[in-house]
Formats: sequence, C-alpha cells, structure tokens
Amino acid sequence: MPIALSDQFSSWLHQRLASRQAALSSWTEVIQRNDSIERVVGMSEFDLEFRDVSKSFGTVNAVDNVSLQVRRGEFLSLLGPSGCGKTTSLRLIAGFEQPTLGEIFLDGQSVGKVPPYRRNVNTVFQHYALFPHMNVADNVGFGLRMKRMPAPQVADRVNRMLGLVELPNLGARFPSQISGGQQQRIALARALINEPTVLLLDEPLGALDLKVRRRMQQELKRIHRDVGVTFIYVTHDQEEALTMSDRIAVMNHGRIEQLDTPSAIYERPNTKFVANFIGMTNALGGTVEGYEDRSIIVRTAGGVLLRGVTTATISKGKKVEVTVRPEKVRLSLHAPSLADNCLEGRLTEIIYQGANTEYHVALASGSKLSAVAQNSNGTGAAALASIGTSVFLHWPTSATFVLLEVANTTSSDETDEEPSRDGVDRRG
Repeated sequence: MPIALSDQFSSWLHQRLASRQAALSSWTEVIQRNDSIERVVGMSEFDLEFRDVSKSFGTVNAVDNVSLQVRRGEFLSLLGPSGCGKTTSLRLIAGFEQPTLGEIFLDGQSVGKVPPYRRNVNTVFQHYALFPHMNVADNVGFGLRMKRMPAPQVADRVNRMLGLVELPNLGARFPSQISGGQQQRIALARALINEPTVLLLDEPLGALDLKVRRRMQQELKRIHRDVGVTFIYVTHDQEEALTMSDRIAVMNHGRIEQLDTPSAIYERPNTKFVANFIGMTNALGGTVEGYEDRSIIVRTAGGVLLRGVTTATISKGKKVEVTVRPEKVRLSLHAPSLADNCLEGRLTEIIYQGANTEYHVALASGSKLSAVAQNSNGTGAAALASIGTSVFLHWPTSATFVLLEVANTTSSDETDEEPSRDGVDRRG
C-alpha cells in the first residue's frame, strides 16, 4: 500500500512539475518576445536627441531652446567660447543637471527621470580622474567590478581595452608611472569598457602639450572608428573640432549658431560669429549692388565692387559683410590681369610662422586684410615684399562668402556670468 501511494504521488508530482515547466516556458517566451518588442520600439537612428531644451540658472539662460539629433556612431563636437553652454549641455546629457524646459532622449528613450547612474553614458574628463592607489588594469576594470562581473570576464575585457588604446603591457603600472598621454588613453579605456550608448568627452586633451595633443586627436579618431560608439566632444579649440568631428555644433549664448560638417562650417559660415570664431577671416562691410551669373555683387565702403557667393536671400541695398579666408588671398606687387576680386593696399607687417608667412595689408579705406602664403620655396627671408610696399590682394569669387550684416552681440567671453547656487559656474 505505501508503495502504491508513493507511485501515485510520484506520478502526480511529475505531472504538476511538467505542467509548471510548460507554463514557465510559455511565460519565458512571452517575456522574451515583449523584451524584443521593447528593444525594437526603443531603437532609434539617433543615439541622442535634444528637443527644445533650455537650462536656466537664475536669470541666465545657459542653454537656450536647443534642438539637435545625433546619429548612431557619430562624432559630434560642441564648440564655442567660455560661457556658451557647451559644458552645461554635457551635464544635461549625463544627468548632473535637469532641463528647465524640453526633453532629452538617449537611444529613443526619454531620460528626464533617469538618474545619472542609470544612464548608459560615460564621461572622460580633462583631468583623467584615475584612482592613484589602483594600477592601470584595476582602473580600467573598475566599472565592471562594480557591476559584479566575474573576474575572468573583467580581465578579458580589460586586456581588450588596453589593446584598443595600444597600451597592452601597462596593466601592472600605477598612474604615477605613466605619461599624461597614456593616462588619458587609460581614462578613455575605462569609459569605453562599459559599452556606453554615448561617450561624453569634456575637453579631454586640454592638459596635454601640443605634440601629444595632436597625436591624441588621431588616436581618438581611430578609436572612434574602431568601436563605433557615439562621441559627444566638448572643446573651445577650433582645430580639434575641425580635425576629429563628423559634425560640429557651434554654440554662442546658449544657442547653436550652426550645426554642420567641418568643411561647411569653415567654408560657408551662417553667421558673423561663426566666421570669426572658426579660424581666421577677413571681413569688409558693404552694400549689395545686385546679382550677376549666380554671384552677388557688393560695393565696399571704399567704392570697390567685389563678387562672392551666399546662401542667404539678400535684396539690393542691404548691408552685408564680405568674408574671405587669408589662405585664399594672393599677394602680388603688380595688379593681376585677370582677377575676380582685387584690392590695393600697403604692406604693414610680415609674420614668419615656419610653414607659412602672414602678411598684413592696410587699405586706403582704413580696413585691414591679411594674406597667408605657404613657404614652399623658401623662408621668411624670401618674403614677397618689404614693409611699406604697395601691394595687390586678389582672390576668386568662390572664396568670397557674403553674410547679411546683423547688429553686433556681446561675445560670450564678455557676458556677465551668474554662478549656480553652489558658487560653481555651470554654463561651460
């Protein structure tokens, strides 16, 4: 009798377990299917979006109604002077600040109520922030250990990251035993090992000397290309932004003045601020005379007609600024027989720069222009002319960009900045 009961109980228990296992499998499939659907719904072609985002500190609008979209795997630089809002924008993405207005999306999901530690972003700072009491390998793997990842997996990923930044044999060293450039690469490896959706870089090369900084620019481009992670890079260095970025957002007074490719921003600036902030530029005021063969004709204050191009719709009689980059301007001792644009002036200064020589020329109208010539056939001793010589400056229509003149605004550097309540300026 006991054996019969045991057999019945065993049979009943087997049936119940089988039933529960089937139900569990069914629910697992549902959960996996729902997770899959959520991932598909959450996926977006943009890793980062700002939708009408503003951030105010008292009466100061550090970020003013900014909207932008950053595609997956893009390298975007936020470029501008001190106080323009670029660092505040980075802090908003990281979750260290909350928008006063608007929404921020990461991978298609609103992160307005998501705390910093729950956002899949990592930050590389200018001053590295490496733990001095940990060796390189422990610094790189710190984030994974905090996530309770098994030690063998941590070691494997640390080795892969050190290989990525080309420092495979430095795992046992301490931060004090490696150079500044190597420390920056270790900080980058530590940020990338967590596989963030977006990597935030807050002027990470600012503390490096010129040669190391330029080498690191190339390293960052290579690493970005290899890992395919979206980079948001904050800098006030125009050369860095032009060298590394897929696109650049030029910021001023908390707004984006222009968002475009490096070449478009340099060659076709939308505003006077962008033209002056990105590289060197010559600017002459004038009035629109009309159009001819797709060129806009401008009469300068000195009465000379100049030909250029523009992306704006500008009517006759409007005040404009004619801009041309110094490297586009040619200098000669005699008036050229054929030239789209030509101005005569007196040479006031010659500056030898190694690879180039820069010439400053004063026009009869009082305006000053500069031209840059490459020292391909000699050095500064073989300058084209001597100071005081009458010279001619000439350049093609395609190198002349005409901007609609607007009232001058105070530079961000000159703006009275209001610090946050803790006494720290957050405007960036």
